[in-house]
Amino acid sequence: MLVETWSTASLWLAVVGIGIFHGVNPGMGWPLAVSAALMGKGERDLFAALVPLAGGHFLAMAVILLPFGAMTFLLDWQREIQISAAVLVICFALGLLIYRRHPRFLARIRPTQLALWSFAMATAHGAGLMLLPIYLGICKVSELDAGHQAAASLMTGNLVNAVAVAFVHSAGMIVTGGIMAFAVHRWLGMKFVSKSWFNLDLVWALSLLLVGVLGLYAALTPHA
Repeated sequence: MLVETWSTASLWLAVVGIGIFHGVNPGMGWPLAVSAALMGKGERDLFAALVPLAGGHFLAMAVILLPFGAMTFLLDWQREIQISAAVLVICFALGLLIYRRHPRFLARIRPTQLALWSFAMATAHGAGLMLLPIYLGICKVSELDAGHQAAASLMTGNLVNAVAVAFVHSAGMIVTGGIMAFAVHRWLGMKFVSKSWFNLDLVWALSLLLVGVLGLYAALTPHA
């Protein structure tokens, strides 16, 4: 029971940790919140901009997680589903490492369309895929006695888990991004952004690859 509780807690901490990582990354949108504050009514517009950014990010997570939540009630294929998800994450990470240019369609989205921009950016960079192996691990840990439950109940539980993971992750992302935006607007100024702008593309791709490899290892490792 202690091992199960620790495993579940560790996975949820990973969900929050990835959310913080996404929030720090300027590519997930916090500079747009600073821009909204500078061009609008100050911090009121800054916080208002965080709402659509969070909504778009949450939707991008849910679009990835919910289909797998619907599949994981197929207990006989759970291991295969985990392996497939891990391989998908690894392939996407390798694609990011090989093809380093940002998708052109992102430049066609107007800055005022914050929710759409946030959804497209998170999807294009595989933010939801980074959560996928962790989400499947949460389902596996929380359903050790799943063989004695009805399939409909399993599916409902997994879908609830998917929404919960997407929500917790998005909350961590937007709180962290909001702190970054507030600090830049209130104290650091835009010079900080221009001087300290950091490109996390390589770190992002390597993190995605690491998550995929760990997910594949967990799926292939026999459990007692």
